[in-house]
Amino acid sequence: MTAARLAIAPSHTGPVPYVDLCAQYAEEREALLARIDSVFRSGDFVGGEFVQRFEQAAADYIGVSDVVGVGSGTAALELGLWALDIGAGDEVITPPNSYIASTAAIVRAGARPVFADVGPDQNIDAAAVEAAITPRTAAIMVVHLTGRMCDMAAIMAIAKRHGLAVIEDAAQAMGSSFAGRRAGAFGAIGCFSAHPVKNLNAAGDAGFIATSDPEIAERLRLLRRQGLETRDLANEWGTVARLDNLQAAILDYRLGRLDRLISRRRDNAAVYADRLDARHVFRAAPDARGVETFHTYVVQCDRRDALRAHLAEAGIGSAIHYPIPIHLQPAAASLGYKAGDFPRTEEQAARILSLPVQQYLGAETVGYVADVVNGFFAGAS
Repeated sequence: MTAARLAIAPSHTGPVPYVDLCAQYAEEREALLARIDSVFRSGDFVGGEFVQRFEQAAADYIGVSDVVGVGSGTAALELGLWALDIGAGDEVITPPNSYIASTAAIVRAGARPVFADVGPDQNIDAAAVEAAITPRTAAIMVVHLTGRMCDMAAIMAIAKRHGLAVIEDAAQAMGSSFAGRRAGAFGAIGCFSAHPVKNLNAAGDAGFIATSDPEIAERLRLLRRQGLETRDLANEWGTVARLDNLQAAILDYRLGRLDRLISRRRDNAAVYADRLDARHVFRAAPDARGVETFHTYVVQCDRRDALRAHLAEAGIGSAIHYPIPIHLQPAAASLGYKAGDFPRTEEQAARILSLPVQQYLGAETVGYVADVVNGFFAGAS
């Protein structure tokens, strides 16, 4: 970053939304309305053709034998833990800087979450995982945060060495890959969210679970419909957590467009990488083994809150994912953790800021955001 670049006056005018679901709908309206009409004409709302189509297409895309659609990303995590028989007396190692649903699912399964600190890239540190293993450890739940995958070579080696299951919380990583394999294809299960703000998004809550174990897949299909093998025969207690046909119709359409969307977000991320002043804004270097999908573009910087206010004054949307680590949430008090237990997570929580990277921004707009960020620090120095 040169002094001349810092001196460039911003050329963009108008607000810069952090997400733009209205623009997405405008681009897809005709195709989506045709599919919605098809669902209503069929009368199939619970189950149906689009659920089956999406599950097969998603399995092919991820590179697994089965995908099981469910009602949300949280349901994917919960049912996945049930299907692996993880519960009372078990420990599951996971990072403390995720969205709270990952840890909450462990607690609701009856198991104990055990946190391991993260690396500079915000993903779980493999060395910290190994140090956290005890005789009670049953699984490692990694979280592919921001669309960047964890070091799955190291994680899978640890799991194999200790005989542990691996659960991938891939809620932010549909389409991401590591060493040529997609997120969700490494662990016993991969759990995905299709919440409206995700890269692959529904028009409401939705999720799905990827696996290459047919027995796990079949059990998940039972668990999502009250454990019912037939209309009247329940083999075990389950719940209602099905992906409905309407959301599946939308996801099936958008899955065919996902790679194009990811390409746009990667282009925007490349502008940030070129334009942001690395003296003031840090982002961990990409792992050459991985392909990122940029669900979020998270930077780390000093004076984060002041910068965010400065961006808001310029009409630029931003977010913080996530300002309070899970181990410091009131809900986690009974776990016995305290401030200082995970120093890297805590340091990052005070410095992280998500800049807009969504696919309806062009290079000029992203460059403008970078210039506003740079200008904030230039004016403060």
